[in-house]
Amino acid sequence: MNSRIPDLGKPVIAILTTSDRLRQFRGNRENFRDIIRTGKEMGYLVYVVTVRDLKLDEPVVNGYVPSSNGRIWYSTPMPLPQVVYNRIPNREEEERASVARKIAECLEHPEIHLYNPNFFNKWNLFEWLKESRATSKHVPKTRRLRSASTLVALLKNHDSLYLKPENGKAGKGIMRLKYRLDASLPYRLQIQSGKKNVTYKAASLDRVWARIGKERGASRYIVQQAIELAAHHGRPFDLRVLLQKNGKGAWAVTGIGARLAGARSITTHVPRGGSIEEPASMLEGTFGAERAAAILKSVPMTALLIARQIERASGTMLGEMSMDLGVDEEGGLWFFEANSRPMKFDEPAIRKLSLERIFQFSQHLYRHRK
Repeated sequence: MNSRIPDLGKPVIAILTTSDRLRQFRGNRENFRDIIRTGKEMGYLVYVVTVRDLKLDEPVVNGYVPSSNGRIWYSTPMPLPQVVYNRIPNREEEERASVARKIAECLEHPEIHLYNPNFFNKWNLFEWLKESRATSKHVPKTRRLRSASTLVALLKNHDSLYLKPENGKAGKGIMRLKYRLDASLPYRLQIQSGKKNVTYKAASLDRVWARIGKERGASRYIVQQAIELAAHHGRPFDLRVLLQKNGKGAWAVTGIGARLAGARSITTHVPRGGSIEEPASMLEGTFGAERAAAILKSVPMTALLIARQIERASGTMLGEMSMDLGVDEEGGLWFFEANSRPMKFDEPAIRKLSLERIFQFSQHLYRHRK
């Protein structure tokens, strides 16, 4: 394998992940192949490196690159990177001492840029956005779920609540609590399970609280007012926005997609039965063409405002994030979620630009050396 250093005007880029005893390394191989292929087309040397192999005091490290058909990954000596693209696959791995130590070393290294050092915590995100008047109006009423009294307080003003794990992913562990005064069993707890959800009905909040305790185990949860979302043929949808920094180091919207909730799902996540849709057609069905266009025009501005506030409040350097924005029945925008390690968008135009932006931003970082 050839580990030649390309044009010195361009940084060497490493995709950081963790090692795997059986498969060399962890993470989405298809995504890594796409990144490496795009980098090659744009004239960059890029490879996958594990936390174990990224030895910062050595000029050459052991990296992985795919064969031409992409099926086999070769281990090969590579020059130390100047930019590290963090793709540690999950929170459990990120919390390991060896991983946390390596990320800290990269952040302190005089010649290496690493961005997006950590996954986001849901509670922190909402707290950060409440710090700014411009973003706080897009945040649903949110509390940490500490006891049944938190639910009592929120149910006074909202008859439907969402319960979400602070460190959840792809809709896992989300529950919805509804209160209906006129029903013989007024409390309804919907628990998401795979692509369906199970409804538990109860006469008292004590019973519901016991069931919530069983479901959440030791995980920390937040509880949030449910926003009545605009719907398409009776199924709610929300917008997914991909934001990345561009070649000037400024936040830009790479693309906007829509996700329609599955027939029996309480969220719009695709692994939970949701589907990928065209934002304009979703909005037009509810608001008509003219109003839909106006709403869609307001999305990038709102998303950019939120991304800048998250970065400012987090105190870390970020380079990309995906964001879930809900549209209520009046056309108002609500922030639900941001992910610092976005999954790939399947829309081809968004996907292509998202890959190119990784290198445009890396180039910007390289030009502005530490």
